[in-house]
Amino acid sequence: MRKNKKRTFEELVMENKQQLLQDQAALERIEDRWEQRMLKKLD
Repeated sequence: MRKNKKRTFEELVMENKQQLLQDQAALERIEDRWEQRMLKKLD
């Protein structure tokens, strides 16, 4: 049996970031949300 290596939180964040950068649709959604937040702050 293969022993699962415990991942640190930082490793999980980096892995998630890489997956998101490869997923263009997710990247678009993130950019849209960020843009909406910035517009709300300006109001």
